[in-house]
Amino acid sequence: MNRKTQFFIHLNIKTVKGPETFGMFHVGDNRERAYQIFGLLLGDRLVNENNVLFLDLMEIKNGLPVNLNMISCTLDQLAQNCKTVTRELFKLSNLEAAADAD
Repeated sequence: MNRKTQFFIHLNIKTVKGPETFGMFHVGDNRERAYQIFGLLLGDRLVNENNVLFLDLMEIKNGLPVNLNMISCTLDQLAQNCKTVTRELFKLSNLEAAADAD
């Protein structure tokens, strides 16, 4: 069983049943990199019960989830945030591939 620490950004929406995750990005196993990517995201750091869309930075360690950070965002910010995460993961994967080729 893999016990390695992993980091994810969960995309959540508030529903009548409570918050539901409708998407997620796996941002790797590097804590500093996960926080760096999450820090680039747009939104409000002061989350309250009136927010509808929010993003969680999650750590899975030994199979247990831990919420590290949360922001709320608008639909337009969510779209930009998805672009930002995708761009950052693309850059990182290409840098790692280039380093492995050396």
